[in-house]
Amino acid sequence: MREGSPAPASASTADDRKQLLWQVLASIPPGRVSSYGRLAQLAGLGRGARLVGRWLGQLPDDTRLPWHRVLNSQGQLSLPADSPSGQEQYQRLMAEGVIIRNRRVNMARYGWPDLHTGDK
Repeated sequence: MREGSPAPASASTADDRKQLLWQVLASIPPGRVSSYGRLAQLAGLGRGARLVGRWLGQLPDDTRLPWHRVLNSQGQLSLPADSPSGQEQYQRLMAEGVIIRNRRVNMARYGWPDLHTGDK
C-alpha cells in the first residue's frame, strides 16, 4: 500500500471502528435521534446494528456520549421501560423536546440525519 492511501476497511481494528462510531454518535444533535442500523452505516460498519447495540451497552455509566439518542429502526425505545437506563433515556429525550408516544418516536420528524434534506 502506498504511503498516504487509506487502509482498507477490513484492516481497521475494532478500536478504530469504535472510535468512528463514537464520532458519529457524538454528532447527533440534541432533539434528534438515529437508529442502531443508521449509526452503523454512518460509521462504516455496514449492517452492524447489533454490534452498535453491544458497544453502546459497554459504555461507562458516566459517558458524555448521547447514547440515549439511539433507537431501534421503528423509532422505539429498546431499553426496558422499567429499567434505570430505559427511564433515563425517556427522560433525556423528553428534556430535549423529543415527543415520545407509546415508547415510539416519529423518525420522519426527529430522525438524523434527515434523508430528505441531507440535514446533519
